[in-house]
Amino acid sequence: MRVVTWNINSVRLRSGLVRGIIDAMDPDVLCLQETKCPDEHFPHEALDALGFPHRLIKGMKGYNGVAVLSRRPIAVLPEEGPDWCGKGDCRHLGVTVDAPGGPIEVHNFYVPAGGDIPDRAVNPKFAHKLDFLAEVTAWTAARGAAQRAVLVGDLNVAPLEHDVWSHRQLLDVVSHTPVEVEAFGKWRASGEWHDALRHFVPDDQKLYTWWSYRAKDWRAADRGRRLDHVWVSPDLAGRLVRHAVLKDARDWVQTSDHVPVMVEIAA
Repeated sequence: MRVVTWNINSVRLRSGLVRGIIDAMDPDVLCLQETKCPDEHFPHEALDALGFPHRLIKGMKGYNGVAVLSRRPIAVLPEEGPDWCGKGDCRHLGVTVDAPGGPIEVHNFYVPAGGDIPDRAVNPKFAHKLDFLAEVTAWTAARGAAQRAVLVGDLNVAPLEHDVWSHRQLLDVVSHTPVEVEAFGKWRASGEWHDALRHFVPDDQKLYTWWSYRAKDWRAADRGRRLDHVWVSPDLAGRLVRHAVLKDARDWVQTSDHVPVMVEIAA
């Protein structure tokens, strides 16, 4: 089973780019974040033609939003999750996916970005991010160790030294600050999740999934960060087959600043 995650940065604006993901990665399950689209305006017809008959969506006007598109039957988890931080802002969708070895849970998250100032006292957006991470960690711990489960999404934290273009220069930049990295690590540990991308790419090698729109030549500058993640439960770690980061997608016309990431599992 191939699972792809992509922060699409507006599904109505960029649904036409999904064809490129299909051609390059042939996903069974495609998880989108930042769809920025209320459910009644989701572009179902465009995605019907791409071969994803099963779709679950949770969207809102202009902000946030997540969607799971699948070639296989899916269903919303009965214990999908709380209203994170009481904001009703469409940042998580938990589903089960039919697989040969039995159902697999897939959790699609869009973690708050956190604004520009890494200080909860003066930046409500950063406070929200830290509160979200604390709440999702407690929720994960209460559910116990994950089993036959995959967690993906734009998690908006680049935790490792080589998940950013300069560890030293980004230590006080939101997404790589020590307080975020610590909170992120607690979340991962609470579910005993296995980092599927670093399963294939050693920690001492650079690995990015996001490049800012602000760079005139993003390839030449290569000031990237790994903000998009795939985690698998311990029982699926030994079933990981391969991964791919579709870096060329960053060159597509009117593309997102994130690129699609794929993990294949012998499910």
